[in-house]
Amino acid sequence: MTGFAVQQKANIRRHDIDALRALAFGLLILYHLAMVYVHEWDFHIKSSYQYDWLHWPMMFVNRWRMDLIFMISGMSTAMLLQKMQQNRSGTANRQPGFFWQRTSRLILPLLFGMAVVVPIQPYCQGVANGLVAPGFWQFMAHYYSGYHWPAGAFDGWQYGFTWNHLWYLVYLWIYTAALLLGRQLARIPVFGEMATRWRAAFLGLRGWQLLALPAGLIFLWAGTLQLAYPDTHAVVNDWYVHANYFTLFIFGWWMGGDTAIWAELARLRKPAIAAALVLFVVYRVVADMLPDEAAVWQLLTVWALRSLYAWSMLCALLGWGHALLNRPFRWLPWANQAVYPWYILHQSLIILLAYWLIPLKLGGAVEALLVGAGTVLGCWLITSGVVARVGWLGVCFGMKKMGRPAVASFERAKA
Repeated sequence: MTGFAVQQKANIRRHDIDALRALAFGLLILYHLAMVYVHEWDFHIKSSYQYDWLHWPMMFVNRWRMDLIFMISGMSTAMLLQKMQQNRSGTANRQPGFFWQRTSRLILPLLFGMAVVVPIQPYCQGVANGLVAPGFWQFMAHYYSGYHWPAGAFDGWQYGFTWNHLWYLVYLWIYTAALLLGRQLARIPVFGEMATRWRAAFLGLRGWQLLALPAGLIFLWAGTLQLAYPDTHAVVNDWYVHANYFTLFIFGWWMGGDTAIWAELARLRKPAIAAALVLFVVYRVVADMLPDEAAVWQLLTVWALRSLYAWSMLCALLGWGHALLNRPFRWLPWANQAVYPWYILHQSLIILLAYWLIPLKLGGAVEALLVGAGTVLGCWLITSGVVARVGWLGVCFGMKKMGRPAVASFERAKA
C-alpha cells in the first residue's frame, strides 16, 4: 500500500470528524465576527468600538483554526474516496469520477459565491472607506464589467473583483488535485515506496514524538518561506501558505484511513492540551518581547514556539474530539448539510450587518451582539428556508443533491 492509497476498511461513519468540521466552521464565524472589533487587525470593515483585550484570544485561535480545517478536509477526502471505491459496483460505476465530483462541489460554489454572495463585501468596504459611491446596483454594474477601482477601495481592487473568504475553496481544490496526481505518481515504484515510508513514519509516531516531531515540518516552512512569501491567499506566490496547509491536508489524508493514531491521540489528549496552553503563554510572552527590528534567530525562536503550540493544540482538539464527539448526535445530519452554505454566507452577512449598525453608535456590546445574532439568524433562514428547498440553489451552495426523503431528514435534524 502506498502513502497515497486509501485503506480499504469498513466504511464506518466518523461522527467526531463530522462534529469537528461543524465546530471548526462555527468557530470561523465567531472569529470573523471578532475581526470587526479587535484593535489594529485589518479587516474589510471595522467598528468604532475596538478592543485590545481581544488580541490574546484571537491569537490563541488564529494559529491553528485554518490548520484544523485543512486537516479535517484531508480526512474527509480520504473517507469520501474510500466510500466511492467501495461503492463501485452496478450502477455506481456510472457516477462521475472523484475529481469531477470534488470540482463540482468546490468550484461551482466558488463561482456562484464570487458572483452573488461575496460582492456585498467589497461594496460595504468601499463605501465605508469613502472610495466607492453609494448605490449597490451601480456598484454591481461596475463590478461585473471590469471597472478600474480607486487604489485601496477594497481588498482585491487591483483585480477588479475578489473571492475574499472563499479562498479556502480554491486551495482545497488545488490540494485535492495535487493529491490525486500524487496517487498516480505513486504507481511508479520509487515514488510509491517513498510515499509509503513517509506515511508509515507519520502514523507510527507515539507519545511525545507525535506531539512534537510533526511541528518540525511546520517550523521548516515558516523558517524557509514565511519572510519571502507572506500570506496573500491569492494562489500565486503564496508558497508559505501552500506548504503549510498542504502538509496538514496530507496529514489528515493519512489519518483518515487509520485507527491506531486516533487511539493514541485520545490517550494523549490531556498532556496535549496542557502542553498547548503552556506553549501558547510562552510563545506570546516571547513574541511580545521582540524588538521592532528582530534578528532572524529571534524570529526563528518565536516561530518554533508557534509551531509547537499549533501542532500540540491540533493534537489536543483531535484527541478530545475522538474521545467525546464520536457519537451520532441528533444535530449532526443537519450540520453536515448546513455547514457549507453557512460558510459561504457568513462573512457577507457579518460585513453587511456591521455596515448597517456601525453608524448607529449602539455601544460595542450591543452592536456585536446584534451583528452576531443577525449573522446566525440570516444563515439559518437562508439555508433552511431557501437553499435547502431549491435543488439548483442547494448545488450552488455546495449541498449534496437531496431528494424529498433527504430534505425531510434535514428538516427533522434541525428541529
